[in-house]
Amino acid sequence: MFKLLKNFPQKDIFLVVVVLALICFQVFLDLRLPEYMSEITQLINTENPEVSEILASGSKMLLCAFGSMASAMFVGYLIANISASFSMRLRKRLFSKVENLSMAEINRFSIASLITRTTNDITQVQMLIVMGLQMMIKAPITAVWAIIKILDKSWEWSAVTGAAVVILLALVITLMAIVIPRFKIIQKLTDRLNLVVRENLTGIRVVRAFNAEKYQEKKFEKGNDDLTNTQIFSQKALSVFSPIMFFIMQMVTVIIYFVGAFLIDGATDAQEKLLLFSNMVVFSSYAMQVIMSFLMLAIVFMMVPRAQVSAARINEVLDTEITLKEGERNVVATTETGTVEFKNVSFKYPDAEESLLNNISFKAEKGQTVAFIGSTGSGKSTLINLIPRFYDATSGEVLVDGINVKDYTFESLYNKLGYVSQKAVLFGGTVKSNVAFGDNGKGKKSEKVIKEAIKVAQGTNFVEKMDKKYDAHIAQSGTNISGGQKQRLSIARAIARDPEIYIFDDSFSALDYKTDADLRQALKKHAKGATVLIVAQRIGTIMNADQIIVLDQGKCVGKGTHHELLKSCPVYLEIAKSQLAESELEGK
Repeated sequence: MFKLLKNFPQKDIFLVVVVLALICFQVFLDLRLPEYMSEITQLINTENPEVSEILASGSKMLLCAFGSMASAMFVGYLIANISASFSMRLRKRLFSKVENLSMAEINRFSIASLITRTTNDITQVQMLIVMGLQMMIKAPITAVWAIIKILDKSWEWSAVTGAAVVILLALVITLMAIVIPRFKIIQKLTDRLNLVVRENLTGIRVVRAFNAEKYQEKKFEKGNDDLTNTQIFSQKALSVFSPIMFFIMQMVTVIIYFVGAFLIDGATDAQEKLLLFSNMVVFSSYAMQVIMSFLMLAIVFMMVPRAQVSAARINEVLDTEITLKEGERNVVATTETGTVEFKNVSFKYPDAEESLLNNISFKAEKGQTVAFIGSTGSGKSTLINLIPRFYDATSGEVLVDGINVKDYTFESLYNKLGYVSQKAVLFGGTVKSNVAFGDNGKGKKSEKVIKEAIKVAQGTNFVEKMDKKYDAHIAQSGTNISGGQKQRLSIARAIARDPEIYIFDDSFSALDYKTDADLRQALKKHAKGATVLIVAQRIGTIMNADQIIVLDQGKCVGKGTHHELLKSCPVYLEIAKSQLAESELEGK
């Protein structure tokens, strides 16, 4: 928890000091009230009391009460600002950290857990700051100050108050021992419930198509019941505290007055009795302040464990060492341009037993189209994901323009690439904002560039028919357009970057054969001189490539043109036979 608070800015530290001063002022005013009450009690019990003196003491009580209220309101306002700005900065830090995590690290935490940590966990910490700064500062100051004021009043009353405090502390410690382990479980169950909800929403079409609503509901009910039952147990345990606390408070008052009655009864003269009565009223007020202080501390202590668990989960992300270290070379010009070379590259996923890629070597020259084909799970997508460093090669080197990708700064490496993922990804906004997405180091993309990119991607036809055309609304994840339309806009986004190297990760599979052929033909004209790397399942998409790499179980089993591979690579021939007619195989 303290690790999160150590980076408080100077402005907030100053505000905390102001809050501390205001709370001290508020406690001073609160503790003055019993003294004025004692004065009024003594005045009332004297012969012929002056009404003006009673009113003067009463006026001072009112001023103290209003001053305490004003101070409390200002403290609340300042703490709200401090906690909100702290949460804002913490969310920003966490979001920035997650953006820089590698895919392996994101998968280790899971997306559902990262969302919970960025929202629910930060809220728990914020609530502790809101309550803690008020109660955790005010309670000990009030308790110590009040105890100092009552120490010399009566040892009998002090013993009663002390016994009550000991009982309360024992109760708090017992409850914490029961509840703290449950708070840790609650956060994990929240992660699990978040995962179920997210999975259901993402796959809602499949759920409906397979009549799996009842199955999903049972999964949700189990996660929801587990979370609810754990929370109910914790809340039941904590709910015991409040009535016991107030019972002890009331009993302390009763016992103080009971003891006071005996002390007053044993007094010898009226003046002593009046003094004892006055002291009893003051003492009971101060005793309530002491017990209320411990009540406030107990409330904070009940919040601390859950906030501590949340803080630990947040720190777990913030302290995660990023395995993908950014290089230091901000390369703009190189001796080679548009080349991609793999030198004896092998790759194994973290915690995997076997390598997915083994000893892969090839070179794509500037302006060439290099394709990758193979059976499902042969490592095609994994191979090209090593170029933008979604993962790093376990051994060997991946070179772009003759320089190891690990030596580039991320920005300079990505500025050379135009990447289209296997699954089309669109963001909430417009057609124009999606195609112009990101920074390629070449300035803002003009409307002309955006329209040209969409034209090359064969998207002009459907975009022109949309309401508002290029300013048409695109829903989050592109749910308001078809899969083929999403894919074409994703391809247009890469084209608009005007990169040296295009990477298409099975990006043409959602397109029909004619659109696929037209798009590749238009791209060839538009991106003259650019290197194109294509992962594909269809022979028709890659048969005109300058070089085709055939993968099988993570190994390169063939390399060459379409016609060369038909003669020299049995794996490629088998794939071709499954997709092409005999006449097409013979090149007729």
